Amino acid sequence: MSRKFIEICVVAAAGVFAGSAVSAERLDIGKREYEANCVACHGVSGKGDGPFNEFLRVKTPDLTTLTRNNGGLFPVNRVLEIIDGRTLVKGHGTREMPIWGDVYNAQAVPQFDDYPYNAALFVWARTLALVDYLNRLQVK
Repeated sequence: MSRKFIEICVVAAAGVFAGSAVSAERLDIGKREYEANCVACHGVSGKGDGPFNEFLRVKTPDLTTLTRNNGGLFPVNRVLEIIDGRTLVKGHGTREMPIWGDVYNAQAVPQFDDYPYNAALFVWARTLALVDYLNRLQVK
């Protein structure tokens, strides 16, 4: 899956907001997801220096070196599978990192019965936006 494909999906998902006057910063869904769900363990910079680290048994990985550690290619599928819970990280032992796919699915329940809504697209867009943001955190 290419970076361009991810960008297109994220832009399409953000299209809902196109008619409103919101800043580009607010439209950065991936950054908002990261700040809301990942900073506590992975830190603002993604280097694994979040405030919850002292409570974890296993050191939180540096998310800024995923590309470097994968031969220069950002591991999109592996990151997706770790975020949505399809792949456990052996170093975690028991599952300490939340399964965000399950969390997003629970949050995707429609608020209105008479409104057409695609919960799977909601989950996929949030997950792809987060993966895109992690890709942008990579050190060069």
